[in-house]
Order: sequence, then structure tokens, then C-alpha cells
Amino acid sequence: MKTALLAVGLLMGSASVVNAADGTVTFIGSVHSGACSIKPDSVDQTVNLGAIAKHQLQSGGKSEARRVLIELEGCDLTGLTDKTVTTTFTAAPSSAVPGAIGTVGGAGGVGIMMTHGSKLVELGVPTTPQAIVAGDNTLEFGAYVQGAATDPIVPGSFSAVTNFTLAYQ
Repeated sequence: MKTALLAVGLLMGSASVVNAADGTVTFIGSVHSGACSIKPDSVDQTVNLGAIAKHQLQSGGKSEARRVLIELEGCDLTGLTDKTVTTTFTAAPSSAVPGAIGTVGGAGGVGIMMTHGSKLVELGVPTTPQAIVAGDNTLEFGAYVQGAATDPIVPGSFSAVTNFTLAYQ
């Protein structure tokens, strides 16, 4: 009798903890040895360059520049000599626009150029060092669409991806 009551009690207890899953939460991140943390919105971001008129890009023309921000937080400058950071952008190069990031999609004869202040960013080469302070910092860059100098501009949508690496000094 005790065994039967125990079995019934266990069955009733287990039935009350059955729940249906309504969704999931996935947590992602990484741990690195840099002097600063990178805010989540800066790790993987999308910059909308707009819907650009074809005539604006013909003969090497370019679109308006848009801001690209890399936000740093919790910077600890202990052990840094110069208290600066450089950023290196890497990407597949454009076949239509020398020095530009290559695009994929229906648009043709275009590439994405990036700037750091008044200087063009060269893919694979560290930018000029930027001073950073303890705490939070924002690294600011620009990006615009550059048309090919001689190739025709083909209307269509496009996308491009660049990776960045920070080096603290």
C-alpha cells in the first residue's frame, strides 16, 4: 500500500511540473584580452547607405557618407603605453572600384569606401591611432558608395561585409 501511494504521489508531482516552451533566448558573446569591451550593438552592426540615384555614382561619383561607430566600454588603460587604439578593416575588395570593399547583389560598378577623419581607410592596414580614455569611448568612421570611374553603374540592391580588429597601444 505504501509503495502504491508513493508511486501515485510521484506521478502527480511530476505532472504538475510539465511546461510548454513558448520560445528561446540565445546568449552569445566572447571574451578577449583587449583593453576595452565592445558594446553589443557595435560587434555586429548594419549601416544603411540608402537608396542612391544611379547618376550620382556615374564617372566615379559617390553617395553621402554615413557614420560607422564602434562603441567601447569599460576601458582600462593599465599597461598601455600610448593609450591609443588602431582599427584594421578587412573585406573582399571591389573588382570595380580600387581600394573599396566589394559588394554582392544586383548592383554593379560600385564599391564601399570607408573613411577615418579626412583619410581613406585602406583595407588590411591599421588606421591612424585614436586616443582613448578610461571608461567609455566611441571610434567614428564614415562609409559611402563609390561608383566605378569607367564601368557602367548597374541599378540593383547590394550588400557588403567588413570585419574589424582593434589593436591597443
